[in-house]
Amino acid sequence: MLPSFRAIRRPNRTPFSRRRRTSTSESQSEKDSVTPDTQLPPEHNKTPVLTKTNLRQATRTRKGLLIFSSLLCLVSTVFLILTELGNTHIRPVLTSTYFLRIDLADLVPRTTPNSRLINSIARTLGLHDFYQVGLWNYCAGYKIDGIVTCSTPKQLYWFNPVDIILSELLAGATIALPAEIISILRIVRIASHWMFGLFITGIVLLALELLVAWTSLYSRWAALPNAILASLAALTTTAATIIATVMFIIFRTVFKNAPDLNIRANVGLQMFAFMWIGAACATVAWIIQMSMCCCCTSRRDVKTGRKKPLKNEK
Repeated sequence: MLPSFRAIRRPNRTPFSRRRRTSTSESQSEKDSVTPDTQLPPEHNKTPVLTKTNLRQATRTRKGLLIFSSLLCLVSTVFLILTELGNTHIRPVLTSTYFLRIDLADLVPRTTPNSRLINSIARTLGLHDFYQVGLWNYCAGYKIDGIVTCSTPKQLYWFNPVDIILSELLAGATIALPAEIISILRIVRIASHWMFGLFITGIVLLALELLVAWTSLYSRWAALPNAILASLAALTTTAATIIATVMFIIFRTVFKNAPDLNIRANVGLQMFAFMWIGAACATVAWIIQMSMCCCCTSRRDVKTGRKKPLKNEK
C-alpha cells in the first residue's frame, strides 16, 4: 500500500520581485505627497528679513524699560543732590531742607521763675533761637530774623550739639545738657560718617549708571554689570537714608524727653522726602536692570536667531 500525503495550503506569498516593485511605488508615492519648499505658497516660505525697522520693533519693550530705568536714575540723582546741598547756604529752598531743627528760644521752661529773663540772658550770651542740621554743616538763626549764619561746609560732618552750643556762648559760659545726649554722641559720630560716605557713593554710582545703562539694550550679558552697579547704588542710598532717618528720629526723641530743658526738636520733612524718593527710585531702577538679565528681547537675541524678528509690515 502506497503512503498518502496531505497537502497543506500556505498563504499566498508575494514574489520578491513584486514586493520590491510595491515598496518602490509606495516610497515614490510618499515622496510625491511631500511638497517641496519651492512648491509652497510664498507666504509659507517667506522668512522675515532682519532690518533696522523690525530690529527696533523686536527690542521695543527692552528699550522702553531702559529709558524708564534711566529716568528713575536721573530722578534719584537729582533728589540726592538736593539732599546733599540742603542747609549749606542761605537760599530759599536750601534753608528749608534740613535733617533736624532744634528750637532753644524757650530753653528754660516757663514754669521756672524768671524764665523770660533767663532765656534773654542766654540769647545775650550768644545762643540763637534755633539750629538746623544738614549733611555738611549747621545753620542758626532767630525767630524774627530767620537764618542769619551757616557754618562752613566740611567733609564727614557730624552733628555735635555740645560743641555747637558751647561755641556760641561767650568765653567761660557753660550750659548743662542731658546726660542722654552726651552718651550717644560717639555713636552719632560713627553713624554720621557712614551716612556721609554712603550718600556720596550713591550719587557717584547713579551717575555711572546713567552713562552705561544704554549697553543693556544690546545683550543680556551686558545688562549684568549694569544690574550690579544699580544694586550697589540702591544699596548705598537706601542704607544712608535708613541711617539718617533712625539717627535724627532718636535725636528728636532725646531732646523732647529732656526733663530739665525746654528744647523743641523737629525733623525736616522736606529732607526726608528727598531722601526716600531718591532711595525708592534707585531701588526700582535696580529691579528693572535685574529683569533685563533674563527678560525682554535684546539685539543680540535677534541677530543670533534666538528670537525671531517681526515680519516687515507692508
